[in-house]
This record gives sequence, structure tokens and C-alpha cells, in this order.
Amino acid sequence: MQKKRQRVFYRVNYRIQAPQVRVIAEDGSQVGVMPVNQALALARQKQTDLVEVAPKAKPPVCKLIDFSKFKYLEAKKQKKSKTKSKDVKEVRLTPFTGDNDLVRLSTRAADFLDQGHKVKVVVKFTGRTINYKDFGNKILDKFLEILDNKAIIEQPAKLVGKRLITTLTANKNEKSKKDQAEAA
Repeated sequence: MQKKRQRVFYRVNYRIQAPQVRVIAEDGSQVGVMPVNQALALARQKQTDLVEVAPKAKPPVCKLIDFSKFKYLEAKKQKKSKTKSKDVKEVRLTPFTGDNDLVRLSTRAADFLDQGHKVKVVVKFTGRTINYKDFGNKILDKFLEILDNKAIIEQPAKLVGKRLITTLTANKNEKSKKDQAEAA
């Protein structure tokens, strides 16, 4: 099922119902509190729209701006906030992954953590390897040992079907130490 986008309705010009409003100019400076009729006259004089941006404030806040430009800026803000979400990257292991592959995959996971992503480590059991669950736990412990202080276990290891899964996030203290070393 798709999520429905919530539409935000703004009162513009003559649809503003409050008797007095706080007016903000297009550059962000405050014009002051004034009656709606006076604010509408000011908007007409500057050839802009009077848009109610904070209707629940006392008095409501209105901005002198072209409404189409205002809608464009709001859409841009929405899009920017959506792209900041962190991805979950996955690293796959087997119970008998070699040491060199383990080092290579741990460096890849460390890169993902440095970029701000979460890392999902999956130990996949195929065929009869499900009988060697302790090997899966050992390989996971080795992997976490190689990552050392770069990662924090967000979700402990859990066996789901034929997969042993854990989730890691970046260690904030390690990141700040790295930033301090680069600055020096």
C-alpha cells in the first residue's frame, strides 16, 4: 500500500482570517505586527503575496513572498530532508569465510560506517552448514574484532532462518577522534 502524501494548505492573501498578523519581509527581516488589511496593502504595494506560514502562533506569522516561489522552496526543503536518511548496507559472510576475505569485507564495512550508513552483517548458512552455528558466531566475533572501536552493535546477533544477522552503527567517539587527528 502506498503512503499518501499529506498536503499542506497555506492561507494566502484574502483567505487569512486573523485580525492581526506578524509580518516578515522576503529577506527574513520582521516588519512588525499589524492588522490584516494593512499587511495586504503592503503586499499589494510590493507586488507579492501575503502567505500565512505559522497559523498557530499568537499572532499568526505571515510572509511577504511570491506564493509560487514559496511553494518551490518548501518542496525543496522536503526533498532535502528525505535524502538525508541513512541507508543500511549489507555485508555477507559464511561460517567458513577466509581471513583475507574477512579483512577485505571489514574494511568495506568500515568505509560504510565512515560515510554514516548502518551496516547489516549477515552470516549465511547454506546446506549442512546450519549444523555449525558456533562457527557462524566465531566468524562474526572475528569480524567485529577486526572492526575494533569503529562500530557499535545496534542489534545483537540473532538467528533468523538460515541467517545470523546483526546491525552495526558508527562509533561517534572514534569519528570525533579521527576528525581531531585530521585537523591537527
